[in-house]
Amino acid sequence: MTSRAFAAPKYYKVKEELRQLAHEAGPEASLPTERTLAAQYTTSRTTVRQAIAELVAEGVLHRTQGKGTFVAPSRPTYVRQLTSFTEDAEAQHLRSASDILGIETVPADAHLAERLSVSPGTELTRVERVRIINGEPLAHETAHLPGPLAGLQHRLEQNGSLYAVLSTHYGISIAEAEDTVMTMVAGPREAHLLTIETGAPLLLIHRRGLNAQGSPVEWTRSVFRGDRFQFFARTSADSTP
Repeated sequence: MTSRAFAAPKYYKVKEELRQLAHEAGPEASLPTERTLAAQYTTSRTTVRQAIAELVAEGVLHRTQGKGTFVAPSRPTYVRQLTSFTEDAEAQHLRSASDILGIETVPADAHLAERLSVSPGTELTRVERVRIINGEPLAHETAHLPGPLAGLQHRLEQNGSLYAVLSTHYGISIAEAEDTVMTMVAGPREAHLLTIETGAPLLLIHRRGLNAQGSPVEWTRSVFRGDRFQFFARTSADSTP
């Protein structure tokens, strides 16, 4: 069977040309205006605008209102399994911080009860934060933990690592993690909290943390900016039957 020839859309060709231009220009270099680029590539400003929008979503370019479009600095951030956000930032020599949006005690609904292997109505501690890297919002995170945890907010303000605080002050350690990774687009609230455009790509991670006995002690929903984030997982073969 003869395969049909594939012709890349016009905007995609322009996008790849701009990607090469950005690579050659280097971080923070200013791109020509949309009008100039449209004339250069003999296309419409709409085509150029679509190409730029995708490169912004990928973190190759960034736009500043009233100033123009620039080559984005290389700022990928990753998280690993069985480590905290704070530990991952330190491993990459990045400054991490958290904006605590709220810590409260809530009853487990049916969904949370199933994830944490508790009865519906069981008291849970809900922790909602925006995670920040080098002064820039990177992730919106909501964690649910079994039981009331007195003094958690004060301790989190002193030590931004939830895992470290749980281990040191509450005797809760994460020995195993189950991560489910999906893609989504930013709604109005995520866009506001992460200072991105509504509809921008996000990576959604649900994590269930288990203790050494295999009991769930954490259920966390995190959304990360797609232009600033990588998920890193390393797995080794287990020879034990």
